[in-house]
Amino acid sequence: MTDAATMTEAEAGRVAGTLAEIACAAGTVLRRWHGGDCPHVLKVDGSPSSTADIEAEALILEALAARFPGIPIVAEESGYDRGAGDLFFLVDPLDGTRDFLAGTPHYSVNIALVAQGRPIAAALAAPGHDRVWLSAAEAFEAPIRDGRPGPAHPVHSRRAPEAGLLALGSRRHGDLETAACLASLPVLEVRTSGSALKFGLLASGEADIYIRCGATMEWDTAAGDAILTAAGGCVVVPGGGPIRYGRVADGFRNGPFAALGDPALAADVTLIPGATCGMPRAAPAAR
Repeated sequence: MTDAATMTEAEAGRVAGTLAEIACAAGTVLRRWHGGDCPHVLKVDGSPSSTADIEAEALILEALAARFPGIPIVAEESGYDRGAGDLFFLVDPLDGTRDFLAGTPHYSVNIALVAQGRPIAAALAAPGHDRVWLSAAEAFEAPIRDGRPGPAHPVHSRRAPEAGLLALGSRRHGDLETAACLASLPVLEVRTSGSALKFGLLASGEADIYIRCGATMEWDTAAGDAILTAAGGCVVVPGGGPIRYGRVADGFRNGPFAALGDPALAADVTLIPGATCGMPRAAPAAR
């Protein structure tokens, strides 16, 4: 693979295809544990880490090292206390571990290639739903068949419907600030969905907005951010700009963000720094 500065769209597309294959293969590992008694422990931050997380991450790390030697990898289960440079992978082998351990299908595998602080190729596999999204310059969705991506088709986020917005909320991570943001918008319906699957649903035009004021990590959002952006949507932070990735000084933690199928909605959402949301007001466009 050439460096990011000289990578063509075709090369980025091939990277995304490879990431989709790796994410689906990791999903096969997860399926073997799903619905059973998967051993797990609680990490210092209170989040669970399971045998499924560890085994899926091991597969991903081995595959990335074989296909893209020399590119650093920042992965949830392997430690992340050092910077990764201008070109690196962000990996979450099992996003939505609590849902996974509870036996629900709302979990995902997230892999993104980040260059100069932004994801340029990504894959997001949802094994429990037999769906995988991938992106470089464009966004695509494919079915998962026998642990591999099937034929892919382009996806596009939708314009905000006049009748009201379909918002996606977290099953296990609600907070008052996020609820206040949604209450201030013309939301017709709120549906709960686990993990980064929400980004895929937005990219495929199945929902309109996902706001998160509570804590997330960069590997939770990088792949979904890339896919939604390539599908025509955007992910904005306070001030209206994009999420920047590789912020080791912040422990790879994200602040508040809004994922939007229609970038025009950015003018109606205000995100206040410090993990709280405010009322609507004019905000800079995301693009």
